[in-house]
Amino acid sequence: MKRTLCLNAIAVAIAVVVGGVGCRKSPKAVTPIPARAMRAPGPTTTPGPIGGGGTLDADGTGGIGSQTPSGFNALAGMGEFEGMLMDTNAFAAATVYFDFDSSVVKSSEFAKANSVADQLKLQPTHKLLIDGHCDERGTEEYNRALGERRALALREYLIGRGLGGERIRTRSWGEDMPADPGHDELAWSRNRRGEFILLLPP
Repeated sequence: MKRTLCLNAIAVAIAVVVGGVGCRKSPKAVTPIPARAMRAPGPTTTPGPIGGGGTLDADGTGGIGSQTPSGFNALAGMGEFEGMLMDTNAFAAATVYFDFDSSVVKSSEFAKANSVADQLKLQPTHKLLIDGHCDERGTEEYNRALGERRALALREYLIGRGLGGERIRTRSWGEDMPADPGHDELAWSRNRRGEFILLLPP
């Protein structure tokens, strides 16, 4: 009887050890994603750091507030940009598209950026936020950096067109906010973009 109990105990111990080893999965490299923040229109996500001298709010949202009745978003926590309103539709038609793995502003996109610069020159109280976006290929860290390079390239282009750099801030969303949810070249080409967001005085 004792022998049977002893054998059963050994069998159970072996099963537990084997089961534990069999269920163990190799660690997966996971990139921590910050707390999510609201942005309208589009899905929720948290942007990377705001470039060009801006800073993130204490809550890490980059100053994105709730949508106002006028359809704009309150923008705060960006120094002299404090309290300005975001108009995401004003320059929607001027979205600039990039080649794969590139932050070079193509000559075919110059006219769009030129129109943004020309309009802002006529409105000295208005400022600009440039969002850089990527397609889903590449790591999250790489795409966040590439998105920032795209936004900064557009900022430098606008400065070259005579727009004061102190009026422009940049931000990268990486791959987090695709314009097209597809997983083919057509969708990717739409997601490799830089978007201009008009900032208005309150």
